[in-house]
Amino acid sequence: MGDVSDVPRNAVNRAFKLASLPLGLAGRATLGLGKRLSGASAESVSTDVQQRTAEHVFRVLGELKGGAMKFGQTLSVLEAGIPEELAAPYRATLTKLQESAPPMKAETVHGVLAADLGPDWRDRFRSFDDAPAASASIGQVHRAVWHDGRTVAVKIQYPGAGDALRSDLRQVARLGRSIGALVPGMDAKALVEELHDRMVEELDYRMEADAQDGFALAYADDPEFAVPRLVEGAEHVLVSEWLDGLPLSKVIAEGTKDERDHAGLLYVRFLFSGPARAGLLHADPHPGNYRITADGRLGVLDYGAVARLPEGLPPSIGQLLRRALAGQADEMLDGLREEGFVKAHIHLDPEDLYDYLAPFLQPARVERFHFNRPWMREQFARINDPRRPGYSIGLKLNLPPSYLLIHRVWIGGLGVLSQLDCEAPFRAELERWLPGFAA
Repeated sequence: MGDVSDVPRNAVNRAFKLASLPLGLAGRATLGLGKRLSGASAESVSTDVQQRTAEHVFRVLGELKGGAMKFGQTLSVLEAGIPEELAAPYRATLTKLQESAPPMKAETVHGVLAADLGPDWRDRFRSFDDAPAASASIGQVHRAVWHDGRTVAVKIQYPGAGDALRSDLRQVARLGRSIGALVPGMDAKALVEELHDRMVEELDYRMEADAQDGFALAYADDPEFAVPRLVEGAEHVLVSEWLDGLPLSKVIAEGTKDERDHAGLLYVRFLFSGPARAGLLHADPHPGNYRITADGRLGVLDYGAVARLPEGLPPSIGQLLRRALAGQADEMLDGLREEGFVKAHIHLDPEDLYDYLAPFLQPARVERFHFNRPWMREQFARINDPRRPGYSIGLKLNLPPSYLLIHRVWIGGLGVLSQLDCEAPFRAELERWLPGFAA
């Protein structure tokens, strides 16, 4: 595919870059052993190996677009255990790569439409705009008018994106040991396998169509939320009703306090109500996926990343949160071990763990909470600064694969709410939607 430039598409070249990651770890581990033998402390050697590994992982994944870059974006769930000075340049590299991706040529777009919708695909549209209206991680979106007069969004996958992603993921699946060096308490191999499976799902737009259809049925004619209805779903093409509205990023940048408070409350309500109402959790909390419609509803786009929770959110989450709020440090640690957040071989003092988690509990402790950037920066400083106690505790925690997307929503949601600088009765939303939390 000659449309996406600067992508190392050569399979040998990509494989070599990705294979360098575990090899690099082995070399650094050997160097670390040499330092230990020469008298360096275990703590200083461990920190040095972690930082060098993080730099290498981030640099290689940042250089590769396609599947490797997408995998790198998803690895953001591990940033709590990585110093900010290492993570920040990586995020900047990803942003630059995303913004510089050129659009597909019109003939390439037409070829995908013909392959998935048939050679008479034009008969399905009254009009089709060849210029993309937006770009996605593995495709782009075009505005069109369906044959019945509805304005629609047509999401089209880049040709070859599936093969490139699968090839990258097979290589990246070998990263378990490298990631384990960054976060020793984590079962990195199992987490990498879960990341692999979830990202492969995003390649088949028919699964996204099924998820969007489920949300649209559950929230049909809802006075607070707008979910575009599905029009047509194929493996590489997804057609849904067009949704106009003010991007949430604009609300963040220019909204009044009332507008930001309103958006923040609806944002939380949608994320937490999805599992209860639709058996689905929208697992991409990025502001670009949300709009405020002219009638004040929260419009939600892009259903490629969805956690399927037919039984709703696990009650254990609410129960653990309730124990923590009650100050039951020992019971909280026991519950975290039962759920796999603390591995059996990891030693943690219950009170130290409680002190680490307590600030994150504050939004659930009070009736109204004000999220803002200073609060969020302080939380990440606590857990990312090697000089502070929270850093070492964070490295001992594990993320169970079954909680991967839930964790992504939880952490990403906190970030969006802090950008919104919003205040609302968020505790009431937890009591309403989070099983096991209400007294």
